[in-house]
Amino acid sequence: MVLPMLWVAVMSLLEAAPYGGVRWGHWTTDAYLRFFMELDLDGHWVLNTDYMAIFSRSFGLALAVVVITLGVGFPLALHIALQEESKRNHMLLWITIPFWVNLLVRTYAWILLLRNGGVIEQSLNLVGFQTGGLNILYTPLATGIGLVYAYLPFMVLPIYTSLEKMDWRLFEAALDLGATRWMALRRIVIPLAMPGIVAGCLLVFIPALGAYYIPELLGGGKQMMIGSLIQSQFGVARNWPFGSALAFALLSIVLAGMLLYTRRFKKALDT
Repeated sequence: MVLPMLWVAVMSLLEAAPYGGVRWGHWTTDAYLRFFMELDLDGHWVLNTDYMAIFSRSFGLALAVVVITLGVGFPLALHIALQEESKRNHMLLWITIPFWVNLLVRTYAWILLLRNGGVIEQSLNLVGFQTGGLNILYTPLATGIGLVYAYLPFMVLPIYTSLEKMDWRLFEAALDLGATRWMALRRIVIPLAMPGIVAGCLLVFIPALGAYYIPELLGGGKQMMIGSLIQSQFGVARNWPFGSALAFALLSIVLAGMLLYTRRFKKALDT
């Protein structure tokens, strides 16, 4: 796990070869400098915000996916945890069924669902809704739908694990002492489920941030995301040092965020 990361770090500090690859022994930090600056026609370095905008867009989308999956996943995990054991097993089985099919195949299935004249539009027309074309496919909305669908189980399962271990007599005691259900949920259930919530947020945020297939297939590649940018540097642009620098910068930001997050919720994670 560490060796590929070190290899990416080394590649990011080498000079790009004219026709792809790197020039061994020619060390430089130009790949990192290019993230913030670019050369103008006079050969001077000037500020370049294009790549920062791509990173900001990807972080915003990943955070939105975390918020939506948490909003859907927590009530769903709570509902499952409150069921009898036999029902819980059946519900968990339904949650894990999407993992039986490759993510790429499931993403292509969403194209058939979301496209104009697709399954969703035809179903709406059958019940009397004339949409005149959904126009969802190849938009940021379609990308968001695909990411939420793909990573929702990663939010539900850790939260369910925390709730399933919870001593529900604490919840009943809070009700007996006069607390409303909302107060008991806010002061008893959510704090005790915090390790699962933290784990779920991390498990959704990290893959959503670097997602490549879903933004390309459902978003049509109209808005460049981090994953697409890194792939283009290794593919079309053949600038391996810059692609490595982008990947290493993304890894560093994610690791820093994880460290801050785990330090903030260290007490909850230790329980």
